[in-house]
Amino acid sequence: MESAVWNLAALTAFFVKGLCGFANTLVFTTVVSFSPAVNRNISPVELLLGYPTNLILAWRERRAIRWRVCLPLAGLVIAGSIPGAPLLRGMDSGPVKALFGAVILLIGLEMLLRESHPRPAGSSSRAVLAVIGVLSGVLCGLYGIGALLGAYVSRVTGDSHAFKANICVVFLVENTFRVVLYTAWGILTPAAARQAAVLIPAMLLGLGLGIFSSRLLNERRVKQAVVVMLMLSGGALLFNNL
Repeated sequence: MESAVWNLAALTAFFVKGLCGFANTLVFTTVVSFSPAVNRNISPVELLLGYPTNLILAWRERRAIRWRVCLPLAGLVIAGSIPGAPLLRGMDSGPVKALFGAVILLIGLEMLLRESHPRPAGSSSRAVLAVIGVLSGVLCGLYGIGALLGAYVSRVTGDSHAFKANICVVFLVENTFRVVLYTAWGILTPAAARQAAVLIPAMLLGLGLGIFSSRLLNERRVKQAVVVMLMLSGGALLFNNL
């Protein structure tokens, strides 16, 4: 039964990844939470599964990579990761996550409204984008949560191809840093690697189905799917940490 839950988690999480370019961590963690597994054992497995999917999507969409967008964001994510361990040991992260969840929900609602009056990518206030960029880097770096990062990248890219390309490059940098960190802390173990290896077929199947589905949907539908996943991410953060 537990094995079936893990495989279902990999299949659904990476279907969403192939379709939207992010939110796989949210889906994977949510599904696996129905098994007896603890978060310390879930995160390294999801990290090892997510790493190659970010590489695959970034390579597929490499023509749409905008280095001036993704490289500064990657720097912010790393900057947020460096103080993460001591900060999380000395503070209650629940209220902070709840606050970020509310912010993500509001951004998602604004994005839905903006869809009815579309503007060119990057036309938002530079000050607003800068604030969202900094907060998204800290949130992703400290807690491994990419929802606000997704909101930022969606504002500065013109279509789903550019969105996937740039957010996956940022995730690749963050994943690399976290692999080193988890290994040094003893979180990334041979057992986690074996568990991830068993789930690779389900991961690849889900990713392939997600990529295929994104081809069948028009650009507007894919954007709407991204916004829905953002709002689900924000809602999960808010209600799980109240």
